[in-house]
Amino acid sequence: MAFKAEYIWIDGTEPSPSLRSKTKVLADGSDLPIWGFDGSSTNQAPGANSDCVLRPVYSCPDPISGGDNKLVMCEVLLPDMSPHPTNNRAACAEVASKFENQESWFGIEQEFTLFEADGKQPLGFPEGGFPEAQGPYYCSVGANHNFGRDVSEAHATACIDAGIGIAGTNAEVMPGQWEFQVGPLGPLEVSDQLWLARWLLYRIGEDYEISATLDPKPVKGDWNGAGAHTNFSTKSMREPGGIKIIEEACEKLAKTHQEHINAYGADNDQRLTGMHETCSINEFRYGVSDRGASIRIPMATANDGYGYLEDRRPSANMDPYIVCTMLIETICAEKLVEA
Repeated sequence: MAFKAEYIWIDGTEPSPSLRSKTKVLADGSDLPIWGFDGSSTNQAPGANSDCVLRPVYSCPDPISGGDNKLVMCEVLLPDMSPHPTNNRAACAEVASKFENQESWFGIEQEFTLFEADGKQPLGFPEGGFPEAQGPYYCSVGANHNFGRDVSEAHATACIDAGIGIAGTNAEVMPGQWEFQVGPLGPLEVSDQLWLARWLLYRIGEDYEISATLDPKPVKGDWNGAGAHTNFSTKSMREPGGIKIIEEACEKLAKTHQEHINAYGADNDQRLTGMHETCSINEFRYGVSDRGASIRIPMATANDGYGYLEDRRPSANMDPYIVCTMLIETICAEKLVEA
């Protein structure tokens, strides 16, 4: 007997990396070996020295192929087994280990937008025109307002069957726009699983002839963009009196705002305009229950006096390894060194 292992990795496409995958057939009961690929075809190596290494870091059941088949998230290494320059997981692992005593948890809200297979016509938009204005689409029901439910539900079921820590899903503010949430999990777990959930979204889209995009502003004009709001807490934030720690974290984030913005995803300036439930990219503020703030402190957290904060700045196309690394580095350090 044999099984299929779908090796999945992040390529070197700039400014927004894509996912690649290929299938390895293994004998029943085999461990997942290190493998390789042609980096010259993924923007990760020159043709004269093209070999790159795939090292499995997380695996789960393949909900599409079923049986004993697996999905395998991999990190990319150089031939000498050091992290490839495009490998952001290695730095995340180092920071997560350094601050593991603070027990950081993350919950990531991944927004995405569905297009027809050509990637040009947003779902729910009439050919050559626009639907009625935003308002009735968020958490909607009915064929006149809800577009792409079949894809979203198939994706959520696939994530559950794969053992990915998906927490929920809902239709978003723009037609054809959806969200799913992964977490709460540790930094490596949430990042590995979010990347695999993204792969499943694209793969399921193939079956429905639908193209999903993480573009932060998929339709120009008076339409919501797409983000990846990142909920964060440490052990001390989750304990009674944690609101003081959360407020201190917000002050730390204020001092590193531009550094975070620079790493929170490509074309995020098109989304963070100060409109459509965003704070301007050039401003930093935090507040309780404020969806127009950079950092939102949920009402329940403020009422309880402990809980978590929501960083609303990351773009839908952000790399969770980078976002998790930066939040831990900024918030968990005892003192913030002034630039």
